[in-house]
Amino acid sequence: MAMMVYDEPSAAAFAATRHVPAEGLASWRAAVFRHLPVGPGDRVLDVGAGTGAWAAAFQDWYGVRVLAVEPAAAMRARSAYPDMVAGRAEALPIAAAGLDGAWLSTVVHHLPDLPAVAAELRRVLRPGAPVLIRSVFAGRGGGVSLFRWFPEALRVLDGYPSVAEVCAAFEPAGFAPVALEPVPQVSARSLRAAADGLRRAAHTPLALLDDADYDRGLRRLRAAARRTPHAPVVDALDLLVLR
Repeated sequence: MAMMVYDEPSAAAFAATRHVPAEGLASWRAAVFRHLPVGPGDRVLDVGAGTGAWAAAFQDWYGVRVLAVEPAAAMRARSAYPDMVAGRAEALPIAAAGLDGAWLSTVVHHLPDLPAVAAELRRVLRPGAPVLIRSVFAGRGGGVSLFRWFPEALRVLDGYPSVAEVCAAFEPAGFAPVALEPVPQVSARSLRAAADGLRRAAHTPLALLDDADYDRGLRRLRAAARRTPHAPVVDALDLLVLR
């Protein structure tokens, strides 16, 4: 089963707090283009598109058409991208087509049948088109500030797929890893803003913590925000690329 299902409260929390400021995404824009050099006329699939922020960014950055697929009605209702459809990664509502790439952002831990997802992506992508997976993988949470304040949440991260597990799941569909790189982002303009805006339901590792561990982490975060309120929050998530 997926780690969590986005209902109205969690979707509202996600929409309110999980969007990285536009100026914080410069490294992602460059990293994606290194592995997915697309432009006007190309078509990219966004799987588990959430509230459409990445689909809108790709359209703005590269002039591509993005086919955004999201299973949660509460997330689609808050979409910043108009061309979004209901659907699951394991059964994409797309005819076999030569799409030029696929993007999966912070979604692989919600996909219980990764081999089925890989088979679907193989079906809809043109030969040689890449799959770009943005995620925090099991054992690789060191670049994410959230785990500094909530170290107990690393136990939740242990239940996420590892890089090796994702690669093994995609191998039968003919995908092989070609790159793995941490990409920095400015997740919040200041630590104070991060502490003030934190919404537990927006983060799977926090939603799955027990209340005592969450409260301890929240106290750590607020104490840090009092010490250095204006420090920006810089995180590094992994970009795994398969072809």
